[in-house]
Amino acid sequence: MELCEVLLPGPVYDVVQVDVDGEVLDPGAYRVDAPGRLVRTDGECWPECQDLSAAPGEEGAFTVTYRWGLQVDEAAVAAVSELTCHLLKGCGGSGSCGCRANRGITRLTRQGVEMEMPDPTLIYSEGRTGLPFVDLWLSTINPYRLTSPSRVYSPDWKRPRATTWP
Repeated sequence: MELCEVLLPGPVYDVVQVDVDGEVLDPGAYRVDAPGRLVRTDGECWPECQDLSAAPGEEGAFTVTYRWGLQVDEAAVAAVSELTCHLLKGCGGSGSCGCRANRGITRLTRQGVEMEMPDPTLIYSEGRTGLPFVDLWLSTINPYRLTSPSRVYSPDWKRPRATTWP
């Protein structure tokens, strides 16, 4: 029996390289179907066994180099960038973004100017950060503030195959 697909652990972001018996395969010779199935598309099949003592790139070795993770959209990149910038500014030597400020202050009056700040305990208890892009992204992907993904199980339902890369 020939094996024409191999299960790769974790979510596969992309495949960097596939090496069979020291030969690097052309990326057009395979694809990744969800959930992490590396499928051969060039009419050949994957080796049934391999020499585990062989180093990658040698005869008898079968190696797949891939990046683990999920693809993110531009909104997620903006949110992570804002959060990273905020943390770097606050955790650096200067602390210029106010991360180290007294977060217990909600109202400040000075020289006739009044400032009212949101209660940080309320912001954090609602699952928000106080950063606009981060909070907007979080409310978009999780509008009901669920603590874990919802799931539905049925023994009769089979998940349809979907190509995730390329």
